[in-house]
Amino acid sequence: MPALPLDELQFTEKDLLTGKLKTLPALHPEKKTERSFVLYKPPPKARDPALLQEFLERAKFIADDLDWLLSLPHDKFWCQVIFDETLQKCLDSYLRHSPRKFDMVADLPPEVNDLTKHLHQNVFLTFLRMSTHKESKDHFITPSVFGEILYNNFLFDIPKILDLCVLYGKGNSALLHKMIENIFIQQPSYFSDLDETVPTVVQVFSNILHTCGLQCEGASAEPQKLEERIRMTPGDMPLQELMDIVLYLCDTCITLWAFLDVFPLACQTFQKHDFCSRLASFYELVIPELEAVIKKRRHEDSSLMLDMWRRLSHSRKKVVEIFHIIVNQLCLQPILESSYDNVQPFIEEFLQIFTSVLQERRFLRDYDELFPVADDVSLLQQASSSLDETRTTYILQAVEEAWKGVDRRKKTTKGPSMPAETAGTSSMPPSSNEGLERLTEDPVECAGAAAMPAARVSGVELDSLISQVKDLLPDLGEGFVLACLEEYSYDVEQVINNILEDKLVASLKKLDHAMPRPVKQDPTPLVSARCNVFQDDEFDVFSKDSVDMSRIQKGKRSDRATTRGLLNDKSIVAEQRERYSQYSVVVEEVTEQPGERLFYQDDYEDEYDDTYDGNQVGANDADSDDELISRRPFTIPQVLRSKEQEEEEEEEGEEEEEEE
Repeated sequence: MPALPLDELQFTEKDLLTGKLKTLPALHPEKKTERSFVLYKPPPKARDPALLQEFLERAKFIADDLDWLLSLPHDKFWCQVIFDETLQKCLDSYLRHSPRKFDMVADLPPEVNDLTKHLHQNVFLTFLRMSTHKESKDHFITPSVFGEILYNNFLFDIPKILDLCVLYGKGNSALLHKMIENIFIQQPSYFSDLDETVPTVVQVFSNILHTCGLQCEGASAEPQKLEERIRMTPGDMPLQELMDIVLYLCDTCITLWAFLDVFPLACQTFQKHDFCSRLASFYELVIPELEAVIKKRRHEDSSLMLDMWRRLSHSRKKVVEIFHIIVNQLCLQPILESSYDNVQPFIEEFLQIFTSVLQERRFLRDYDELFPVADDVSLLQQASSSLDETRTTYILQAVEEAWKGVDRRKKTTKGPSMPAETAGTSSMPPSSNEGLERLTEDPVECAGAAAMPAARVSGVELDSLISQVKDLLPDLGEGFVLACLEEYSYDVEQVINNILEDKLVASLKKLDHAMPRPVKQDPTPLVSARCNVFQDDEFDVFSKDSVDMSRIQKGKRSDRATTRGLLNDKSIVAEQRERYSQYSVVVEEVTEQPGERLFYQDDYEDEYDDTYDGNQVGANDADSDDELISRRPFTIPQVLRSKEQEEEEEEEGEEEEEEE
């Protein structure tokens, strides 16, 4: 006989008042054990022995009670869960007050840490058993009735699910995903509750903007009431109020990211409310404003400002991740999985999302640095041949425009290619955590072959980098900052983030944070550093220990060379004589013996060439040598003439005129 589900089982017992047998369902309040579960309180921030003892006792009570609860059989466990209100209050108090991963917890004794870990595990196992409708083939609950039990008794609700994700999502993502998915499948009403929760999340963003004195674009322009207090900007508000805003922002962003990362099916519900556009606008307004305020007020309380900067950096990272999870789940994942014949609706959704956030330049720049938009567009181009190139080009140009005037640290890598076999294949996109490590982790660890040593920085440029770090972290010593810069290739942003996130390498953690900058000794003295035209010559006593004194002349030389002495100096001839003697072309003067002259005359027997001797050159020319004189008579210049000659010439001229 097959076993019946727990919701159909009944049991018979004797009534204590009447003594008669009565039949009751298996899930009945009378089967609940009277046990009072105490509320949870977080561990103390200070190591006060009294406070620690109180925490140990309370945590021990809760851990023991949960051990007892988990050991109950299937029917009694569900009776206790459904009808014991103190149990639900205890579990709810733990979800609300348990420290998150990003919270700063004091260094507690080992026994406290062990008990806290045991309690943390028991709470998770309790919720895991509460979300399971079938423990075995003999112990199970009808799925539809199971969904009603969860929903009507408020065993799970959206705030509890969000807290479970942020507390247990880090190491139990797969198990938590299966647990939440079963809850939403067995009770679809939770999707309706989630749809009603999204406007509340959006209202949280609006409240943060309103508190910071900022106005989101598209918000209702209602007139301000006269009695309403004027909101101060973050730069003017008290430090504790500023800290509350940062804590509120950090808790909200990390909780949303944890939920969407564990349960991506909720992305569709969030995007129904245009969540991506609202998230980008919120990021563009709040993040730069709070960053500027923290930098400006860094000297008020350095330790508090460090904590605020760390939380704000974490929030910034998670907002970008939330946006990417939604885009990946709604647009990219269906294309990569090839689970739909028509991918055009997913492409259109992608284009609409990015078109709505193009005016948010800071957000677009930060998103593109971690998740390159060009890679996603490349994927769309591979998926569809009818992609609207005009819209994609417009989006890519807007991304490039957002980077203008800013040092672009990222290098766009080749986007994911489409699966070779489109039928029945599934290609998962890169994990959303791979690219975002640039904000918080050392980039050299992931650089691979591109991790080349950076050029060494010195002088004024190095002083400027140290000053940038100390402007935000004034308590650090210049020596410690210099060591960090050298370790992280002189990247100021990486140094600041790694210090705030406490992710420095082991060698830097051992250094004193207040270590002064070492004084650099000049290895070359002043004399050795000089440089002139006489550097390293034979008489440079600064570079040589000994000098040839015979080469030094004191006073005037007595054997000064004269012009005649130089002309009479035939030493160069004597030096060259031996060289040319080897060629036998130079001989000394040889005296001629009588009779040898005739011998040499007979050696020349050539006739004299008289071919042209008879030609009279110029004899037959018509012009004579006095041609120029005959054409024009010679005339004495007037300046050289005597007075008598002038008078004679005048008379001759007059006679010629009369004759004419």
